Formats: sequence, structure tokens, C-alpha cells
Amino acid sequence: MIDLDTLTTMTDLRREIDSLDCIVVALLARRAAMIDRAAVLKPGEGLPARIDSRVEAVVANVRAEAVARHLDPNLVEALWRKLIDWSIDREETAMGPKGPKGDVRA
Repeated sequence: MIDLDTLTTMTDLRREIDSLDCIVVALLARRAAMIDRAAVLKPGEGLPARIDSRVEAVVANVRAEAVARHLDPNLVEALWRKLIDWSIDREETAMGPKGPKGDVRA
């Protein structure tokens, strides 16, 4: 990564932000592909789309990472909860109307 002190104009800084945004979007696309794979694997393992203990573990992990990187953990948690909810909705849609054990979802 570029040393931020070498960026001396807003044009340079904006170019770096735009570049970083592209990387973040690529990483989010990779994460979405993993969610699609989870929707294939979970039924075979008898797992539902939402596993509350896993949700809380992921949130705890990203909060800790935010703290370690001097980023507001409340912001990161809010972003990740939104991402997790979107991911679970995506899994549920892919998994269809029946749960992993054949129970119809309410």
C-alpha cells in the first residue's frame, strides 16, 4: 500500500480511495460467492441459513479486528450486521422454502 504521507493533493488521495473502493467491492463479491457456496453446503450438513451463535462470533471477530486497527467497532458492527442479514437472506432464497431437515419455513 502507498504511504499516505506521499499523497500531497486531493486528486491523488481521491485516486487512492477509488482504487481501494474497487478492492473492497472485489472482496465483497468474493464473500458473496462464499455465501452462495454455504447455501449449497448447509442443507447437506443439516444447518439452517441463520445460526445465531455464528452471527455473534463473526460480529465479535470483526469488532476485535476494528479495535486492533483503530477503527470504530460500533461502525464495523453495524456494517457487518447489515452484511450478515443480507447474506442470510441470500442463503435462504437459494436454499428454497424448506429448511435443512425438510421443515417448511414459517
